[in-house]
Amino acid sequence: MGHHHSHNHSHSHNDLKSRNLFISILLNILITVAQVIGGILSGSLALLSDALHNFSDVISLIISYVANGLSKKKASFHKTFGYKRAEILAAFINAATLIVVAILLIIEAVERFQNPQEIESNLVIWLSLIAILGNGFSVLLLKKDSEVNMNMKSAYLHLFTDMMASVAVLIGGLLMKYYEVFWVDSVLTFVIALYLIWMGFDLLKNSTKVLMLFTPDTVPIKKIVDEINAFESIKNVHHVHVWQLNEEEIHLEAHIDFNEDITLSQFDAVLHDIEDLVFDKYDINHVNIQPEFGKDDAKDVIVQD
Repeated sequence: MGHHHSHNHSHSHNDLKSRNLFISILLNILITVAQVIGGILSGSLALLSDALHNFSDVISLIISYVANGLSKKKASFHKTFGYKRAEILAAFINAATLIVVAILLIIEAVERFQNPQEIESNLVIWLSLIAILGNGFSVLLLKKDSEVNMNMKSAYLHLFTDMMASVAVLIGGLLMKYYEVFWVDSVLTFVIALYLIWMGFDLLKNSTKVLMLFTPDTVPIKKIVDEINAFESIKNVHHVHVWQLNEEEIHLEAHIDFNEDITLSQFDAVLHDIEDLVFDKYDINHVNIQPEFGKDDAKDVIVQD
């Protein structure tokens, strides 16, 4: 099957990821409890809905945490890829819930805009500050990983919007207290929701592409086929599949028709060259080639069943 270039990411990094997620989960549970109590005491709907967002954070963080743990499990006969897609699936679920949260935010913003509530602003101000600090800290913890990992990005976005929603509540609270202005909070909430839909949709699209085994955007199949076809001993390349298992692994499989009835050791040499080519240029790290000589099959690059 050829040798694999596998990237060994250090385990300590993965443990750090799960530790950061765990801290964020605890923080969000604390914030949620504080806001529920505060909301009941102050009669603030804003705080109670904020508590609901934080609770949705807790759930999405737990999903990300579980997926991150699963992705480390070993492969087995029943699960030959292990749980390598767990994080992509988690990103998909969290992106979908992000969009749902956004729609709820919009409904809420419109309702609050139509009839602004008079509320106990001091408590709202203090509790939203607590939420901003807690979520802000979680956002910083997850920021670095969110740039390279869909699962972490989905968790990060939940936290980030939550932090922004708390900022909106804080500004709303301050304006109510000092200026008796009641509409700002709902306008800000609306803007945050739009941002959320924009980001959530992007994440949903990207995770769907991976789940559907679409070819990654970074891989130009035609170009790769031309480059492999240029090898002297190769007559044609067909039956090509390229897919992404998760964010670390891209797989390529193909049938290759040879000009001569070469030996296996000669084939291995060619395979080695092909692997070096696709790995260096296109970051494809799993290559599976079926060698053929004079075999009667469909020679299309992409074979339609």
